[in-house]
Amino acid sequence: MAQSMNKTVDLAVSGTRFRAMSTYGKVMIGDEAFEFYNEKNVEDYIQIPWDQITYVVADVHFKGKYIPRFEIRTKKDGKFVFITKDPKKTLRAIRKYVPADHMRQALGVWDTIKLFFTRKKK
Repeated sequence: MAQSMNKTVDLAVSGTRFRAMSTYGKVMIGDEAFEFYNEKNVEDYIQIPWDQITYVVADVHFKGKYIPRFEIRTKKDGKFVFITKDPKKTLRAIRKYVPADHMRQALGVWDTIKLFFTRKKK
């Protein structure tokens, strides 16, 4: 059984982690780390201390009304993609511990196409 890194929990919400297959469980945001625990397998968990997070990138659609997923980028372990039941509340809780300049909005479809063609010319 995993031991939580957090002393106090600010938010606990249902969530999904994406890798090869979806994993359902609980996302916990506390004073020490971002944590995800699988609901079926207690040994399958992720604990990311706040000092290891480089960026949090959110997919934002319809001027912030719909946020389908967000990605946490770390210094050592790469990227983790999550969906939570209430993504706005989750990102607000994360914002308490991650500086505002490390919270990003993902590029939209048109921005990606524009970037592709501007890089192609160089």
